[in-house]
This record gives sequence, C-alpha cells and structure tokens, in this order.
Amino acid sequence: MKKTLLAAAALAGSLLLAACSSSASSPAPTGHGALAGVCPATVVIQTDWFATPERAAAYQLVGPNGTIDAKKGAYVGPLGDTGVNVEVRLGGPFLGGQPVTAQMYQDTSITLGLVPTDEQIRAKSKFPVTGVFASLQTNPQIVMWDPATYHINSWQDIAASGAKIMYSEGKPYMDFLVANGDVKPDQLDASYDGTPSRFVAEKGRVMQQGYVSNEPYRWEHDVQGWQKPVGSLLVAQAGYEIYPHQWSVRTGELDKLRPCLQKLVPMLQQAQIDYATDPGPTNDALVRISQGIPGGPPVTAAANADSVKVQLAQKIIANGPGNTLGNFDTARVDRVISQVTPVQRSKGAQIPDGLTAGDLVTNEFIDPARGLKN
Repeated sequence: MKKTLLAAAALAGSLLLAACSSSASSPAPTGHGALAGVCPATVVIQTDWFATPERAAAYQLVGPNGTIDAKKGAYVGPLGDTGVNVEVRLGGPFLGGQPVTAQMYQDTSITLGLVPTDEQIRAKSKFPVTGVFASLQTNPQIVMWDPATYHINSWQDIAASGAKIMYSEGKPYMDFLVANGDVKPDQLDASYDGTPSRFVAEKGRVMQQGYVSNEPYRWEHDVQGWQKPVGSLLVAQAGYEIYPHQWSVRTGELDKLRPCLQKLVPMLQQAQIDYATDPGPTNDALVRISQGIPGGPPVTAAANADSVKVQLAQKIIANGPGNTLGNFDTARVDRVISQVTPVQRSKGAQIPDGLTAGDLVTNEFIDPARGLKN
C-alpha cells in the first residue's frame, strides 16, 4: 500500500501541472458587483474542521490576504469584486461537538455548510440540507497503523488484527465498517482527540483514523517521537462511497437562495480548480490561519504541498460525471442511502422512507464545462 501511495504521489506532480479549468475561456462570473443584492452581504461557509488543504476551496474564495478572527474561529475577506464578503468558519471545537447540520439550524447566518453524505442522511428528519456542490470526489478518510507492528493488506486484515482503533465518536462511517465486518465492535475506541499523542505513546500498538492527504505525511515528517512511515487503507476501499464535503444549504431556503446559487456555485467550482492548479498562495494562508487560530493539528508548508499531490493522485480532488468538477453522481448517492439507512436506523436514527438522491442533492447550479483536464 505504501509503495502504491508513494508512486501515485510521484506521478501527481505531472497531474498538478496539467490540472486547470476546461473552461479557461469562460471564467466564473466574478464581474464587479456580480453578487451584490443577489447573495447575502456575507456568504458564511461553515466547515467541519480546522483549516486544512482538504477544505481549501473555501479559503481560496477569500484569497491569501484574508483577516483572521481567532476568537470566532473564522477567516474573512471579500469575494473578489463581486460586492460580497466570505466568512469561512472553522469546525471541530468551534462547533461545540455538534454536527454541521445541527449548527446550520442553530445559526441561520450560515449560508453553506460542508456536510458528508452519511451525516446528511442521518440528519434528514431534523436538519434537512441539500447539497449543491461536491468539492471532493473521494473520501480521504483512512484507518492507519504502524507497518512494523501490523501487516495489513485489506480491511479483513484490520478486523483480524484485533487492534484498537481510535476515532472521533459519532462518525457514521465507523458504524458502517462494523456492520460490514471490516471492524469488530471490541476494536472501537472513541477517544481520538486529533493529536498523535496516544499513537506515539503506545508505539503504534493502536490504529487510528486520519486523512490519507494529511496524517501519513505529518506522522512521517513532523510528529516528534514517531517520524517514520505508517500504513493506511481508505474507508472508500471498503465500498463506502460518501461525498465527504457536500456544500449544502438548508433545504427550506433553496428557492430563496436560487438566484445566488446560480452565480455562486460556478465560483465554488472554479475555486477548487484554481486551488488544484496553483495551491501555493492558499496553502500559505492555511499556515497563517493555523498560527493565528491555535489548537488545531500542526500545519506546515511542506505538508500542505504534499497534501495537494496526494489528493490529485488519489482522485480526492477529481472530476465527477462528464469531466465536470463538483457535480453529483446520483446513482452513487442512492447507493450510499441504501448503505447508511439500515445501519443508522438500527442505532435509532429517524430516516424517512423512500429517500432518494433527489431529496439530498442537486446539480442544478453546476456549470458542466468546469473541470480539471485529464
């Protein structure tokens, strides 16, 4: 697995150079005042974690010179010359333990929230949201381990290892892995706090959650007391096909926001394309944000650069159907509904009968001409 990742990352440099908008002659509608009076004066984007390259499209919208509000946990600035501002809010501890969907209904100043498909399904009855843009094509979530301690080639090997797996409590993907037999119930350890402390202290005898585009590099290069390779498997390799970041609006406000979304969503697509093409300025901003808003995982320029290469190589940042970046494969969403619904109902979630992709996502606002070149 490690050799595969390294080879893929090595190839990613050429992919990064090739990545650009297939609609270079048709830029996003960022003309002077294009969003003024159409969108909220401040477009508030609620993310699900600290400022990292997987969430960089939001920070790309603000640009490299945004203002950091450490108390609020936000990065703020004008959206070009469109006449509106963007406020990107960090997640994690700034959400007080709530899912993004619940936060969106508690704080209605939020315009868009980054919501994974499984959480959207689980929250449908209480906090319905509609996905309008998928910034990531593949879920970067992994389980990782010390290859000197565990010899893992498949999810079946993870279950057979019996190793404790540290993860953040309440994650639906772990419920799926248990139901699918890829993790045994007695392996679960919901004590993960986002730091490497226990993994290092126990000398790799535990496994833990992570992102393939984040933790493996940092553990090898930056984590004092470790600084050696780790092994990992993508949750997506277990057949769990969620979109990790569906940029979503409250479903009841879809009609009200339609004029805004018609102009804004192509800008979201372009922001992700621009980041994949030239990540340096936004990556620098991510380092500055991590320094200005303490408490999150360590962020370095080298790790950010590596993250983009891995995201491209692993098709985390990639086109969807029809070589369009950011659109939804509705058949895939339907498959996720069929995976998530029985598992979450068994845990007490109230999920409506007959739920389909059309109840969760829309490609109405996507510009089909915007995508990365192959």
